[in-house]
Amino acid sequence: MNGREFLRRARRYARAHGLEFYFDPSIGKGSHGEVHIGEYRTTVQHGEIARGTLYSMLRDLNIPRREF
Repeated sequence: MNGREFLRRARRYARAHGLEFYFDPSIGKGSHGEVHIGEYRTTVQHGEIARGTLYSMLRDLNIPRREF
């Protein structure tokens, strides 16, 4: 999964659960940005995301793996 696909799925998840979604590309270094879903946030890279990193990002955003 890459960063764009992650953002698409995260936006869809937030919309389905009535949560606020916000992505700020200016926060983060280089090709990284910060995504906010509700009161949770994590950093997203634009390139390919490793499986362990993906799981960590989902945990940061309090999103169950099965629902993503």
